[in-house]
Amino acid sequence: MMVGLAIAIIVLIFLVVKTKVHVFLALIIAASITGLIGGMTPPAVVEAITQGFGSTLGSIAIVIGFGVMMGRILEVSGAAERLAYTIVKVLGKRKEEWAMALTGYIVAIPIFVDSAFIILSPLAKALSKKTGKSIVALAVALAGGAVVMHSAVPPTPGPLGVAGIFGIDIGLMILAGMIFAIPIVISMVIYAKWLGKRIYQLPSEDGMDWIRPEEQISVDDWMEEKESKNLPSLFRSAMPILVPVLLIFMNTTVTAMDLSGTIVDYIRFFGNPVIAVGIAVLLAIYGLFGHVRRSEALERMEEGIKQAGIVLLVTGAGGALGFVLRETGVGDHIAEIVVNTGLPAILLPFVIATLVRFIQGSGTVAMITAASISAPILSGMDVNMVLAAQAAALGSLFFSYFNDSLFWVVNRTIGIKQAKEQILVWSVPTTIAWFVSLILLIIADFIF
Repeated sequence: MMVGLAIAIIVLIFLVVKTKVHVFLALIIAASITGLIGGMTPPAVVEAITQGFGSTLGSIAIVIGFGVMMGRILEVSGAAERLAYTIVKVLGKRKEEWAMALTGYIVAIPIFVDSAFIILSPLAKALSKKTGKSIVALAVALAGGAVVMHSAVPPTPGPLGVAGIFGIDIGLMILAGMIFAIPIVISMVIYAKWLGKRIYQLPSEDGMDWIRPEEQISVDDWMEEKESKNLPSLFRSAMPILVPVLLIFMNTTVTAMDLSGTIVDYIRFFGNPVIAVGIAVLLAIYGLFGHVRRSEALERMEEGIKQAGIVLLVTGAGGALGFVLRETGVGDHIAEIVVNTGLPAILLPFVIATLVRFIQGSGTVAMITAASISAPILSGMDVNMVLAAQAAALGSLFFSYFNDSLFWVVNRTIGIKQAKEQILVWSVPTTIAWFVSLILLIIADFIF
C-alpha cells in the first residue's frame, strides 16, 4: 500500500511538471496506480474512482458554479470598483497600504485573485502617483489581501473544494478562513511597507506599456472618475457578498446549537451553501445586471463557468484519489505512523500542500492534492477537520515564484524585472504569509 502511494505521488508530480499530461488526468492516473498496487482489483479501482469523483463534486460543484457566475457579474458590472472606491474614501489619507489590503481582502472573496489584482491595480498606481508612496508597497498589500482570501475562504473554488473533500461545514470554513486571514494579511502589509522603502518605485513608462492610458491619472482623478462613472451603488455591490455569508453563518449557528423547528428548517434551507449562493447570483443578476441585455448577461455568466470547469475536474479527481486511499487502507496505516511520531497531525496537510505548491506552482492544485491525500488519513484521528482543511489551504501559500501565474501578474504590472527584486516582491511575502499561517495553525490546534 505504501509503495503504491509513493509511486503514485512520484508519477503525479512527474506528469504535472515534466509532461503535457494535464493535472486532471495525472490525478486519475495516480489514483489508479495507488489502487492497483495497493491490492484492489481493477474493477474496484474504477468503481472507487468514479464514486469518489461523484461524491466530492456532489457536495460542492453547484456552489462553485454559482460562485464563479456571481464573481464574474461583480467583476464586469463595476461592483468591485465601487467597493474599492468606498474603502479608499472611508480610510482616507496615510492609510493607503491598509486600504489596498482591505480592498483585496473583500474583493477577492467572489473574484479570482488574478482578475481582482488586475482590476484594482490602476488604483494602486494612482495612489502611488498622488502620495509618492512606492508602487511596490501598495501592490504587495493589495495582492496580499487578495491572495490570502483566495486561498482560505469559500466560495473561491480551491478552499471550497478542500471543504468538500474534508466533508466540513462551509460556514465554518468561511469563518475560520476569515479569522486566519486577518493576522496573515497584517504581516504582509507590514512587510509591504518595509519593502516599499527598499524598492522605491513610482509608475513610469518603463515596463508599463500595457497601461499607458492610465499612467497620468492621479488618485483624485481616479476617485472622480468612479464617482461620475455609472457604477452600481454600494448596497447593490455588497449584497451578493454579504447575504450568502450571513445565511450560511445562520445555518452553521443553528446547526451547532442543535435547534429544531419549522423556522430552523427554513434557516437551514436558505443557509445551505447551494441555496445561499444561488440567492447571491439572483441578487447579482437583478441588482447589477438589470440594464444589461439578456444575451450579454448569459454570456458573462458562462465566461465564469468556463473558468470554473477545470477547477471542478481537478477537485473531483482529487476526491477520487482520496477515496481510493480510503479503500486500500493506506490512509489508516499512515495515520498510525503519524500518531507514533508524536508530531501534530495538523501538519500533514500543511506539509503536503507546501511541497506540491513548491514543485508545481498552482495553489489550487496544491491544496486539492493535500486534502485528497490527508483527509482519509486524518478521518480516524482526533483532529479538528476545519483546521485540517485550513492547513491544506494555507500551506499552498508557500514561496510563489516562477511557476505561479500570480507571481508574473504582480511583478509585470508594477514593472519589476530583476529576478532578485521579483522574489522580494512576491516570493518573500507569500512565504511570510505561509509561516504566519503555520504558527496560527499550531496555536489553534493546541486550543481546539
